[in-house]
Amino acid sequence: MSETWIVGINPVEGALANDPERVREVLIEQNSKNARINEITAAARKRGIQVKSVGKDQLERIGGEARHQGVIAKYETPPLRGDADLPALIEAAGRDALVLVLDGVTDPHNLGACLRSAAAANVTAVIVPKDRAVGITPTVRRASAGGADLVPVLAVTNLARALRALKDAGVWITGLAGETETSIYDIDMKGPVALVMGSEGDGMRHLTRETCDFVARIPMPGNMESLNVSVATGVVLFEALRQRGVAR
Repeated sequence: MSETWIVGINPVEGALANDPERVREVLIEQNSKNARINEITAAARKRGIQVKSVGKDQLERIGGEARHQGVIAKYETPPLRGDADLPALIEAAGRDALVLVLDGVTDPHNLGACLRSAAAANVTAVIVPKDRAVGITPTVRRASAGGADLVPVLAVTNLARALRALKDAGVWITGLAGETETSIYDIDMKGPVALVMGSEGDGMRHLTRETCDFVARIPMPGNMESLNVSVATGVVLFEALRQRGVAR
């Protein structure tokens, strides 16, 4: 098992609420007057987790570029799930299966925001490639606002093969791309579906696109060519929920 640092109030609160057995210790800024940090301290001590009061310089050194807000937690990173975990997740979800596939998202803020939307939409799983993609870094955890601890993330060695496994399990796959006439509002998302988002710069890879059952776009009447991948992810996930009668 490897360890990492979770940085910031929301990520630390999320780890304590959703995965406290993996929190090894919590560092708080000396003389902090922040009420939420006091709540974190109380929650950690209630669970028997050591809390240390340290200087701001130490928090900044550990947190790096991430804004620590006066609190950091040492966290035992769980192993990412992989290809072998996919069939059981799909079987358990049945006709409610809603899978998000991220084909090469490399910006940690984008991945974190996608995981936040995925957790809010209660997706079955998020599938990412092991290569050509950012991992679950402290920045990703912070940007996800706890979402990284709430949704199963599967890192697969061959994305096209994982998509074919989804199809074999009865999941319909829709990829998002701008250069198509089909709108997401014309795609039936009421059954088991997977939604594929491409990378920030290049979109879906050719083989990924070929594996999709449908390719659709988000209609944009304004003078913009595309949306940020995390914004587009939120739009399409909640269109799926709207069709399913969940987002009311």
